[in-house]
Amino acid sequence: MHTRIVLAIAALFLSGCVMLGPDYVRPPTSLLTNWTKAKDKRITNGEPEYRAWWRVFNDPVLDGLVETAYCQNLTLRTAGVRVLEARAQLALARGQLYPQTQQAIGSLQYNRLSQYGPLATPGELSYTQDQVGLTASWEIDFWGKFRRAIESAGATLEATVADYESALVSLAADVATDYIQIRTLENRIDIAQQNVETQKENLSLAQARFQFGLASERDVEQARTILEDTLASVPVLQTQAEQTRHALAILLGLPPTDLIDRVARSSVIPAPPPQIAIGIPEDLLRRRPDVRSAEYQAMAQGALIGVARAQLFPAFSLSGTFTFLSTDLPGSSLSDIFKWGSRDILAGPSFQWNIFNYGRLENNVRIQDARFQELLITYQNAVLKAQQDVEDALVAYLRAEERADDLARSTEAARKSLGYAVEQYRGGVTDFTTVIVAEQALLGEQDSFAANLGAISTGLVSVYRALGGGWQVWEGADPVPEDVKAIMARRTDWGDLLKPVRLPSGNER
Repeated sequence: MHTRIVLAIAALFLSGCVMLGPDYVRPPTSLLTNWTKAKDKRITNGEPEYRAWWRVFNDPVLDGLVETAYCQNLTLRTAGVRVLEARAQLALARGQLYPQTQQAIGSLQYNRLSQYGPLATPGELSYTQDQVGLTASWEIDFWGKFRRAIESAGATLEATVADYESALVSLAADVATDYIQIRTLENRIDIAQQNVETQKENLSLAQARFQFGLASERDVEQARTILEDTLASVPVLQTQAEQTRHALAILLGLPPTDLIDRVARSSVIPAPPPQIAIGIPEDLLRRRPDVRSAEYQAMAQGALIGVARAQLFPAFSLSGTFTFLSTDLPGSSLSDIFKWGSRDILAGPSFQWNIFNYGRLENNVRIQDARFQELLITYQNAVLKAQQDVEDALVAYLRAEERADDLARSTEAARKSLGYAVEQYRGGVTDFTTVIVAEQALLGEQDSFAANLGAISTGLVSVYRALGGGWQVWEGADPVPEDVKAIMARRTDWGDLLKPVRLPSGNER
């Protein structure tokens, strides 16, 4: 009979449950209808090759480096473990829908009553009591407090997954950028060394003319000056190349070595394709993980407004205690504890209402609402910033390509100019200053051309980074490697949370 009453009360509570707080609505955002450089012949609006964009460079070494980084990068592993943490937080929030307190209780107590106290009775003043049983308390989610908390935890999990994917985007782009930088520096080192050989020949020419009295010693010293200056530039470039290799090693989860075995020396700079597809601006909302993360963070915060508002209203609970209790008083024995007549039951509904804390609770609602509005604006700004990133990257990439044509022509002109200057100096038509100027011009133009080739390739990397490409190729993969999960499982019982769970794709979220 009593059980039926309790169940009826619970049904009444549940039938009246509401959901306080706002339901999320995506705020309006300013989106371009098309990219400003979309009409450029080097750009198409087709679906971009963003999934494994690094393969457009047709460089097997780069492909292997990106794969290794995905398997071994420690920053990425940290982001993956945060996904596990968010899963556990969601499971914790879901647990609030069930009885929040479920305990087995038991005690063995010696009691002595004061003979002068209000409970004193003639006879025994001391006795022993033992008790064993269960107690439970369940706060009914009448106002949606716990459901909003689950909603917030779910959105936080989605944001954490998006952060993991954002880490993948950055990782692939950083690996490609460092690799291209290494190849560019190797190219510039080769150019400097080639110019060293040319300048040595011109130094020999100046020395020969000086020995035959056809030139002054100043020509020799000028030739030696330009040669030594070029030689001095090589260690600077080598230092930059080695430091970039160290940075690349860290991205691969390796000690800061020079990666000689993995990155054999080559002066070939990965070249981009003649045309790239970039899609349309609207695609950024689903493809850019950082934009999706910003929106999910706003969603999570919006649900917390409902949690805060629920604190303004009474909390309805059902609680109950069922125990077996016995004493050693006359007519009873401690051994009677498990007899049905020793049962002790306390059950029923209750409510708690913080009616004298309205100022504090109302201000908490306002705080949560202000944070929500802040995150909505942050999301809107993230959409704008994403478009700026694409536009900036496209401008840099396209302008670097245009600059390459000019530098190619100026480099060829500088090479011819040096040839003419040497021939004129050899024939005594001009002095060595003309040769020096030509040597400096050739080295500068060749170095600028090589650096610009690297800038074109890194510019394309920046385009794909801005488009949010690179995470899709590992879509559905477990964010935490098996060896890491094995270590965690030995340390803590994770239940089912360590089992691989397919992460929803950006199109599904």
